[in-house]
Amino acid sequence: MPNSIDSQDLTILFTWRPPIFVVIKPNILHPKNIHNTPYDFEALIGSHPELAPHVFVNPYGNQSIDFSKPAAVLHFNKAILKHQYGLADWNIPDGYLCPPIPGRADYIHHIADLLEEDGIKYNIRGLDIGVGANCIYPILASQIYDWQMVGSDISLTSVTIAKANTEATPSLLKNIRIRHQTDPSNIFKGLINEADHFHFSLCNPPFHANAESAARGSLRKVKNLRLDSAEELNFGGQANELWCNGGEALFIKRMIKQSVAYSRQVQWFTTLVSKKENLAAIYKQLHKLKAVYKTVPMAQGNKQSRFVAWRF
Repeated sequence: MPNSIDSQDLTILFTWRPPIFVVIKPNILHPKNIHNTPYDFEALIGSHPELAPHVFVNPYGNQSIDFSKPAAVLHFNKAILKHQYGLADWNIPDGYLCPPIPGRADYIHHIADLLEEDGIKYNIRGLDIGVGANCIYPILASQIYDWQMVGSDISLTSVTIAKANTEATPSLLKNIRIRHQTDPSNIFKGLINEADHFHFSLCNPPFHANAESAARGSLRKVKNLRLDSAEELNFGGQANELWCNGGEALFIKRMIKQSVAYSRQVQWFTTLVSKKENLAAIYKQLHKLKAVYKTVPMAQGNKQSRFVAWRF
């Protein structure tokens, strides 16, 4: 039986020496998140039959998949997007990030709450910085709330694949536009046009400071999951998806500094912050630039996360 993490209402880690199964904690998702309930694998397989060979019954008697296998995770995501979000198809090449959909949906739901606090519920337009080949945030924003989205990326390959993913489903093609950021030194310049207005921007910034740090992160996950090698893990990702010079903190500080020039075109700037120890530097930068800001906590299983939102 393969090592796995249960994808439903519990996060489970286990090892075969001895075979002890430890329940970490239940998922804590936004109340509107449809992933608060266990997955109906039979329905998922009905929408995407290619998932069937990857489903097994775990030691708790629940159906699951082996999350260390890239093919299993890819078909799981395809099934979710087809069955629960109405997509006709969705694909990413080998080696690109395959996103955990429940957590991505949570970010979208919390942004909806943020906008609702300002009395904004309809005709919402958002900007995704670093859309990636998977295009997951614009897809979820479109299918959950019917928002208009622009996704941007510095990788022309990612832009091409993201466009293909939107073109496969008519409702996505109606709501999503993908733009290529040709200057990696700029986050907003050259991307936001003079006539553009966005109610929010979102971002899942590169986590690591360099390739070596990204490799060490994968090895830690190998150790945590008691697997044999990094090659067995579904921790893919292209260089621009995983790391940038200075890592997450420097990227976000640069984003905050550059956002000042677009304060009249973006109502709320937001970004995920994976490392809580980076918050102090981020708050310092926001305070220095006289921004109004807030931090919104999020959690899924034993993973604690948050995003920071600011405006001027």
